Amino acid sequence: SLRVHGQLAEALEVLSAPAEFSGELCSTRGAVEFAQGRFADAALSFSAVAVTRPDDARAHFNLALCLERARRWDAAVGAFERALDLDPGYDQARQGLAACLLKMNRAQDALVEFDRLPGNEALLGRAVALQLLRRFHDAEKTYEKFVALRPDSTEALTNWIALNMEAADYERVRELSERLLALVPGSQVALQVLATAALQRGDHAAAASYRGQLLESAPVQSTPERPTPPAEPPPDYVEAWHNLRIAIEQAHFGPAGPAVAMHHGGEL
Repeated sequence: SLRVHGQLAEALEVLSAPAEFSGELCSTRGAVEFAQGRFADAALSFSAVAVTRPDDARAHFNLALCLERARRWDAAVGAFERALDLDPGYDQARQGLAACLLKMNRAQDALVEFDRLPGNEALLGRAVALQLLRRFHDAEKTYEKFVALRPDSTEALTNWIALNMEAADYERVRELSERLLALVPGSQVALQVLATAALQRGDHAAAASYRGQLLESAPVQSTPERPTPPAEPPPDYVEAWHNLRIAIEQAHFGPAGPAVAMHHGGEL
């Protein structure tokens, strides 16, 4: 009841009181710790649940989710794989597995997992994996398909811009950056890339204009974006995918985090 009403600290105090071990209690405590951003502690709580329920795919998924948010990629991969061993059709677990493989620079393995997901569920992750593998043509087609479905996705557009910067297609870079600028007026990324692309094609007047807009927009930019000129390392498009996964996860579970698997198979 305390957790439902947002009284997380009070709920955790009650749940941490000495008591006989209970898988349900550990699950609830882990969910509260997750909601507080204490992902390592939540992983310990859900680890106890997974040990007592070794054949419960949801218990291993909850553990994997906490490990992923704690950025313990290797351990998270193991927990996601265990959930999939128990339930091969567990698409959310496969999404998590693929995302962790990307963070570990195992793009080919991640691509295999993304390709096993149904429909358009994994388009953005697939595009990122193809981009890391430098399969630019395939990545281009995949971003195009994803953005057609999600035209407001700034993450996808930013990654797509980076792809074309790597491929040195500056006309495509200009077109995509203008689309990003239309979505996010004053975008530091879009203006920086447009200025750099203009210099690459020798249009110094356009480059100066974009630089001027960049300077004008910088003081009012509430969340500065990282510029991406070719001389700098490419943007962390894996991190962008990771952040999008968190948003998707919250849409599934709500801000409280993972669902709690009960003995009867229900959810808290």
